[in-house]
Amino acid sequence: MKALVIHKAQDIRIEEREPMEPGPREVGIAVRRGGICGSDLHYFRHGGFGVVRLQEPMILGHEVAGELISLGHGTTGFAIGDRVAVNPSQACGTCPYCQRGQQNHCLDMQFYGSAMRMPHVQGAFRQVLVAQAVQCHVLAAGVNLEEGALAEPFAVTLHAIRRAGSLAGKRVLVTGCGPIGVLVIGSARLHGAQEIVATDVSDYTLAVARRAGADTTLNVSMAEDKLSSFRSNKGYFDTMFECSGNELALRAGLESLRPCGIVIQVGLGGEVALPQNMMVAKEIEIRGSFRFHEEFALAVDLINRGRVDLKPLLTDVLPLSEAVKAFELASNRSRAMKVQIAF
Repeated sequence: MKALVIHKAQDIRIEEREPMEPGPREVGIAVRRGGICGSDLHYFRHGGFGVVRLQEPMILGHEVAGELISLGHGTTGFAIGDRVAVNPSQACGTCPYCQRGQQNHCLDMQFYGSAMRMPHVQGAFRQVLVAQAVQCHVLAAGVNLEEGALAEPFAVTLHAIRRAGSLAGKRVLVTGCGPIGVLVIGSARLHGAQEIVATDVSDYTLAVARRAGADTTLNVSMAEDKLSSFRSNKGYFDTMFECSGNELALRAGLESLRPCGIVIQVGLGGEVALPQNMMVAKEIEIRGSFRFHEEFALAVDLINRGRVDLKPLLTDVLPLSEAVKAFELASNRSRAMKVQIAF
């Protein structure tokens, strides 16, 4: 089988790998679609992110959907030909965090396409993937595989919404309208947000944000301070989802939050300086949001029942033979939102 392997920054190769056979309670999956994530782009551009760096060749990818082609011994509840979205997160189930229901903080996490541990966890950008049956969630008849491959980033945003608490009747600010930011907009609307304002530096991504449900979109690359009108009377927004990882976006949002407002930090960046006096005086809470667990099943269920329209997010689907072009396209925020690879 063919797999998409990264060796170092700007060096991804299509290589042959020996396919595995499913063991007990495992399944064999013919991967059909794989979405390029921000972490995949960090490996492609920089060879890693933060302190995480590639130390050996690694198959990329964790946003995938495909068809079952084999069932291991003892596997029940599935049939050959089922179309499934695959949860890339494999928590150990036994560490203290798993036992407390915080599986996204598992001490022995196996997450597809991650260089956070050595040896690296090989990813899902391959033509045949063997996974645990519990990782697979069957897609409804009317759902296409492109939508199924969006379940993983959608689950990330559902976890972020959970971290925020109730959004019913809330005024929401979303900073950064890449794929996660746009999905946060859809998730916030689904969970009862009264008003959603989105900011970015690209007119292209802001147009997608409007189609996803944002009431107002602001291009903050302009010289004019677009958020100034939201700062009067100590702020306007109840909740902020910071999806850019940019310090300037975070600071501008903090100035626009009302007292006792909540920031959910979803985007990853570097070290930032925070306006401590403002945060104390306005009693602002900052909460991180990391991956997901049970939200993956919820994401697939919402997709299956047609509760969300993820189609505005998908920009292009390119064949595996054009993987480098796909990564270059996915890096261009003036042209692409979510790019998938067809295997």
